[in-house]
Amino acid sequence: MILVTGGSGFIGANFILNWFSENEEPLVNLDKLTYASNQENLKHLKKSENYFFEKGSIEDFSLVSALLEKYRPRSIVNFAAESHVDRSISDSNDFIQTNILGTHTLLKASLKYFERLKGSEKDNFRFIQISTDEVFGSLKDKDHQSSENSPYFPNSPYSASKASGDHLVRAWHETFGLPTITTNCTNNYGPFQHEEKLIPLMISYCLKGKKLPIYGDGSNIRDWLYVKDHCDALNFVLKNGRKGETYNIGGKNEIKNIEVVTEICNLLDDLCPKKNGGSYSDQISFVEDRLGHDYRYALDISKIENELDWSPKENFDSGLKKTIEWYLKKTK
Repeated sequence: MILVTGGSGFIGANFILNWFSENEEPLVNLDKLTYASNQENLKHLKKSENYFFEKGSIEDFSLVSALLEKYRPRSIVNFAAESHVDRSISDSNDFIQTNILGTHTLLKASLKYFERLKGSEKDNFRFIQISTDEVFGSLKDKDHQSSENSPYFPNSPYSASKASGDHLVRAWHETFGLPTITTNCTNNYGPFQHEEKLIPLMISYCLKGKKLPIYGDGSNIRDWLYVKDHCDALNFVLKNGRKGETYNIGGKNEIKNIEVVTEICNLLDDLCPKKNGGSYSDQISFVEDRLGHDYRYALDISKIENELDWSPKENFDSGLKKTIEWYLKKTK
C-alpha cells in the first residue's frame, strides 16, 4: 500500500487514476478537500476494494500518525500543497500553513512511523516530496536550465513556501535518516486541472466568449509537462529512485505564454469553430503584469533520463490537443 496526500487535487487525482490503470496495489488518499480538490475526479474508484479515502490535513499529527499505523504504507507521496502563485501574493497564510508547517508535521509523523519499521519494510520505505521548478527562481534566455544542483532562489510566496518544505525534507533525510526523494516538476497541464490555471482558464474563456487576459506582453516562458507523463515519471522514481536524491521532471516544451494561448485558440478554431466564423485569437488581451512575475523556468532532466530511463512521451501539440478534447467532452 502507498499513502498519497492531496490526491483529490489535479496532479494527485491523475496520479491515482494512473496508478490503478497499471496495478492493483492498494492506495489511501488523504485530502482535506480544499477549493482545488474535486472528489468527482475519482468517483469511479469508490467501489474499488483497493482505494481508501480519508478526509483530513497533513497538518494534523495525530490523524496522520493514526493513518500510518492503520494502513502501514510502504511509501508516502506528498502532493498536498497550495500551488497558485496569484493566491499566494494576495494572501500567503495558507501557503505557509500547508507547504511549510504541513510538510513539517507530515515529516515528523513519517519519521515516527519509519523508526518502528523492521527489516525489508524499513529498507523499502520512501517519502516522496512533490515540488516545483519555481524554487530555482527566474532564468534569462541564455541561462542553462536549472539542474538538481542549482541553488534555490524562490521569488514568490508560493515558491518560497515550497522551497522551505523541500529544505525540511532534505533535513529529515540528512539528520534523521528518513529515506526521502524530492522531485521538481515544470508546469503541468491535462485533465482535471482547476480553472484558475492558465490552460484550462483560457479554454474556458474561449468557449464563453470572454477576453483572454495575458500578463504583460506574454513573453514569459514556461516548460509544459503533460500530467500523464509526470505520473509515469513518479512511478519510475518510486520503483528505482535513490533515497536522498532529487530528480527534475520536465516536458521539454519551453514556450512563451502568448504562444500557449495562441495555440489553444488555433486548436479550438479546428475542434470547435465559432458560429460567426471568427477566430478565438480575436479574444486575446493583455493586462498589467503580475507582481514579481518570473521570466523563465526550465529544468535539465538529464538525470532522470540517464539514471531511471524516463523521458516524456507527449510533445506540447499532442498533449494540448488531448487536453482540449477532454475539456470539450466535459462541457457537452
